[in-house]
Amino acid sequence: MRMRPLHARYPFFAAAREAVESADVAIATLVAEDAPAVERGVDRVERALMEGTVEPDPDEAYAWETQTELLSYPISRIIVSLVETPAAVDKYARAEADTAYERMLADFDAGDDDVHGEARASLDDFLREFDLEDAVRAESNRNRNSRRAPDHYWVDVGPYLTYSDTDWDAEWRLVNRSLADGAVRVTREELSELLREAVRRRVAEGLPFAVRGSDAGDRLADALKPHVERLRNLLSDRGAVNVVYVDAVDPDHFPPCVEALLARAQDGESLPNEAAFALAAFLVGVGLEPEAVGGVVGDANAEELTKRATVLADSSGSQYAPPTCETMQAYDLCVNRDERCDTIKHPMNYFETATADTDAAAADEAAD
Repeated sequence: MRMRPLHARYPFFAAAREAVESADVAIATLVAEDAPAVERGVDRVERALMEGTVEPDPDEAYAWETQTELLSYPISRIIVSLVETPAAVDKYARAEADTAYERMLADFDAGDDDVHGEARASLDDFLREFDLEDAVRAESNRNRNSRRAPDHYWVDVGPYLTYSDTDWDAEWRLVNRSLADGAVRVTREELSELLREAVRRRVAEGLPFAVRGSDAGDRLADALKPHVERLRNLLSDRGAVNVVYVDAVDPDHFPPCVEALLARAQDGESLPNEAAFALAAFLVGVGLEPEAVGGVVGDANAEELTKRATVLADSSGSQYAPPTCETMQAYDLCVNRDERCDTIKHPMNYFETATADTDAAAADEAAD
């Protein structure tokens, strides 16, 4: 089976997996040769963890080939398994599902004459993929234009309960839905939400898996070790940091490295990936709401950093702390060190001690 653009667009499809298995390509060989699929696989995981998407960077000078894009998916699953962090698995699966969701919406709305038709999937394709073709029925409407997609569908109760998360809004609860003949009425948008959850569960299934344990697995893990260690350094344990929540941002309490990043953002500079992640993670770490980030970083970076902050501050329990001082040094982001920097190991600790010292000084002054 040849690798098709559709497989690269939706690598979790069964047909995509079959295309990879039937190809005369060994993942171990790709990793040993540091093939482009490995670079894209690392990029896939990093963008998933730091930005909540697996879409390639739009600023890339070239587009990934179909084979590279498809093969990057199994490589990314190996990498996220080696990271060995439950939160990383959750973030990765959600990012794959969110990216697929955006793509499916575009595909479902595409016309029959679309030049990229070979790479696009239809709603029927997705329903067949998840064995839902007999469980989902379009609502008939005699007044509806036959060329227009239905506004509502009926989903059998079983699949509806399977793919609707109990943590979603109250409107998803069965008692609040229209129910008839064992099926639940949903909008077109809600059906897409259910399919997104189906994708997330399929991606997360089997993750993380054991890579080491055989000679081949050990060699594979050793070859990917530099990439895995770099990702681990970016994903430090949030619980190790005492988070200080604030109502307003006071840059006077920021560590020099964060002050420098904030100044660059406010000057309109497009921050590199690691720098943008570090700044957004710090602002979230001090308790700044994502919607307030734009007002702090300036108009030029507002959209990007607000999006990053929203991903980092989600309610899934998968939040990550800002990078440690060691990681900031590794990425040449540790600048303008002062005396306090010599006593701490994390930017959040700097903020905490600086805030505490200011509060203590104010209390002493009031007492005097």
